Amino acid sequence: MGMKSVLRTVVRLLFKPLLSPRVPLAVQRVGSKAAGVLSKFPPGTQPTRVDMNGVPGLRYRTHGSTNGKALLFLHGGAYVLGGPASHGALAAQLGDAAGATTYLPDYSLAPEHPYPAATEDAVAAYRWLLQSYPAEGIVIAGDSAGGNLALATAMILRDKGLPLPAALALISPWIDLTHSGDSASSRAARDPMLSVAWLSACARHYARNVDPGDPRISPLFGRIEGLPPMLIHVGSEEVVLSDAERLAERARAAGVPAELRVFEGLWHDFQLHAGQLAEADESIAGLGRFLRERMKAVSEQSARSAPLAPLKQLNARH
Repeated sequence: MGMKSVLRTVVRLLFKPLLSPRVPLAVQRVGSKAAGVLSKFPPGTQPTRVDMNGVPGLRYRTHGSTNGKALLFLHGGAYVLGGPASHGALAAQLGDAAGATTYLPDYSLAPEHPYPAATEDAVAAYRWLLQSYPAEGIVIAGDSAGGNLALATAMILRDKGLPLPAALALISPWIDLTHSGDSASSRAARDPMLSVAWLSACARHYARNVDPGDPRISPLFGRIEGLPPMLIHVGSEEVVLSDAERLAERARAAGVPAELRVFEGLWHDFQLHAGQLAEADESIAGLGRFLRERMKAVSEQSARSAPLAPLKQLNARH
């Protein structure tokens, strides 16, 4: 049995039963933290605690980090789980591949802190980065609910008129909390990790009294125009496969460069197995290369253009 089959079996037997509405959230959180022990950091990773405009987080520097380049990584966990313990290695792996210093905010989780707490934290963290990095040297990435948060954050930044990041990298983005895509049913039996029942319960925790179809909750239905170029990676076996497919279609129709890659036979967030699974390493390398190239291209374009007026009051939370 190959590593892909072994990991698929482990995910189906251990994680799918854990990620169930019948399991207490406290137990799910402990399990997600424990799973992070199995993830592999890049050699020489140096973590440091940071305060990002009141949002606690970790900064990861690796051998691949380059001065003036920053990755804001927004972790997954359906808005109710996750943090540095579960996603630190994935964040550091992607930052290393992108040649950037990685920043992983430990944003507020539901149900204790429903919408808009997470988006407020993400925007505050981005504003904090703008104090030390030019916008063309910043990229935003996220997995699962973190992909939702990355997309929603970019929309808020655009609407506020703030400098946009050079690119977005979205891993298995969960961006339709109404689960209206075909894959919610067509992949229900095939997805070894997620169930729509659990995702729906998490959506209720996060949205609270807001319609889950509201674009602020489900950014798939929001305005895509004017967003940075994006690269989307997803597995073929995911119940959220349709989220990624529809986002790529909507982005292209809106004139936003968007590339989608579907990894055959892979499951949700398989990139968490970087260092163990060849496809995970391949995905992270591709995402990192895209982010690196985008930062370079935007920086070169900025250097050719006239200097911008100094930015003021970027430290404000709102």
